[in-house]
Amino acid sequence: MSVTLADVRAAAEVIRGGIVHTPTLLSKTLSAVTGAAEVWVKFENLQFTASFKDRGALVKLSRLGADEKKRGVLAVSAGNHAQGVAYHAQRAGIPCTVVMPETTPYAKVRQTKSFGARVLLHGQTLADAEPHAKEIAARDQLTLIHPYDDDAIIAGQGTVALEMLAAAPDLDVLVIPVGGGGLIAGCAVAAKGLKPDIAIVGVETAVYPSLYQTLRGLPHKVGGNTIAEGIAVKSVGKRPLEAAQHLLSEVLLVGESEIEQAMCLYLDIEKTVAEGAGAAALAGLLAHPQHFAGKRVGLVLSGGNIDSRLLSQVINRGLVRSGRIVSLRIDIQDVPGTLARIAAVIGETGGNIIEVRHQRLFIDIPAKAAELDLMVETRDPESARDMITRITAAGFTVHVLGTASGSD
Repeated sequence: MSVTLADVRAAAEVIRGGIVHTPTLLSKTLSAVTGAAEVWVKFENLQFTASFKDRGALVKLSRLGADEKKRGVLAVSAGNHAQGVAYHAQRAGIPCTVVMPETTPYAKVRQTKSFGARVLLHGQTLADAEPHAKEIAARDQLTLIHPYDDDAIIAGQGTVALEMLAAAPDLDVLVIPVGGGGLIAGCAVAAKGLKPDIAIVGVETAVYPSLYQTLRGLPHKVGGNTIAEGIAVKSVGKRPLEAAQHLLSEVLLVGESEIEQAMCLYLDIEKTVAEGAGAAALAGLLAHPQHFAGKRVGLVLSGGNIDSRLLSQVINRGLVRSGRIVSLRIDIQDVPGTLARIAAVIGETGGNIIEVRHQRLFIDIPAKAAELDLMVETRDPESARDMITRITAAGFTVHVLGTASGSD
């Protein structure tokens, strides 16, 4: 691996004063939830562009020559790298072009444009956008700023680990999201250089397990929908892969429900917003608690850029998973007062009806009958079960359409 601890330390000097020195804080509640002895969180969502990408972008741009800065730079990114490059290019007066997939969340597109970048949308994935970006870079003589397969970028991202170990020197393991691998490569170099016995664990989404497959010699198969689009990368960079082969202890895979659960936990417990990729490290603890029992764990919350509509959907899905929201279909006689009787029972158990609909026109329902669809907010799963029991005892047939066990 060509990047060294000295390179990371030099990068730390370059970014000093140019990025946010984000906090590394002990979370007693997450420690209890996950079974780890201690869980420390590095809040990189508090960077100005809401992700760790500020670090590598600033280091790389600082190393460009005068002619390169004058001609301008180009980045290809699903969002966070784009924002980091655009923001620091704007600060340095460097023209910036960004190529993003057409599927990039609008919040990231809007924010990137706000930093003065020319944004071009192309293709459905990063893999589709990259060839187009290279054509533009060659045509316009722009310097391509790679999001992860670059020594300067890797050194800049490694400053995350320097700050974590300065704040919590007794950590046993760092858990880091893996997309292209720049963050985990830099952090592994820094952490292992400072503390050779520390373990470095990567976390990938199960539908993009590029590093997991490569390290195990498995067939390369990636692709699918994921809320963690920031780490939905088809292949890890050559430089990060070299670091991973020598410095990583393990790569873990997580599913969509675990990522969403981690996002909700960050919101509920730490009162902070994590995008899907940003919550992947915590999802790794939730999915594989046996790896971290009794250990002092450092998590990188790598970013917080998420569309508000998508975040609200994740929150509601979390409420369903936890049994806080249930969807019921109740067979009723279509006579006055029936809804009031059912509502009274729900109210007695502390339930709150948030949506109601009568189904009267289905031809398989008798003319004097109806189906009542209710969405109900409850205190907890136990009160939801009590509510259903009471409605049934009142003489109604209840069909549970959505609960914690049936939401996915």
